[in-house]
Amino acid sequence: MGSPATHIVDDDPAVRDALQWLLKSRSVQSQVWGSAEAFLASASCELCGCLLLDVRMPGMSGIELFDRLRALNCRLPVIFLTGHGDVPMAVQALKDGAFDFIEKPYDDNALVDKVLAALEHDTKRCIREKSLREVQHRLEQLTQREQEVMHQILAGKLNKVIADELGIAMRTVEVHRSHIFEKMQVRSAVELSQVLGLLGNQSGPES
Repeated sequence: MGSPATHIVDDDPAVRDALQWLLKSRSVQSQVWGSAEAFLASASCELCGCLLLDVRMPGMSGIELFDRLRALNCRLPVIFLTGHGDVPMAVQALKDGAFDFIEKPYDDNALVDKVLAALEHDTKRCIREKSLREVQHRLEQLTQREQEVMHQILAGKLNKVIADELGIAMRTVEVHRSHIFEKMQVRSAVELSQVLGLLGNQSGPES
């Protein structure tokens, strides 16, 4: 949803401004939020980028927001900003799937480097998930009969064998094969198998 951005969530306006300025100095797009609740209200599983999150905030804490996002299956990489006393919490968050944490006072370059690493990581995730959605969409365009023929193609069966097993003419199988390749945007059975392998399910949707 939109281009990747670093979402800065901190209740201190001075900290938010400083972080936004720092990221802008390295050409990193960012958006600021004054509370965990404000970010959560607009969060989406389709967001791409990363989250720079203060551990301690009034109301919902950074750790609580992190837990809520995981429950919503929002996999935006989270970098925690922690005070010295918060390090054990941040270490636990790492075990629970956080991307990293930075202890205050932080080194500006080290912070931006971690943000850039998180952005690169999430860009790959978003590209992969977009590919999966596209493959799933193509699968949904297949008719019931095309799905049946596709299962047989993936099993390595020749057109004549498929025709015999499905009780249809070989010419009909050829037409179905052509339509399947066209809809799935592939040129061969090998390509078809590779594309469906992205879903971890080469048999396609249930017939």
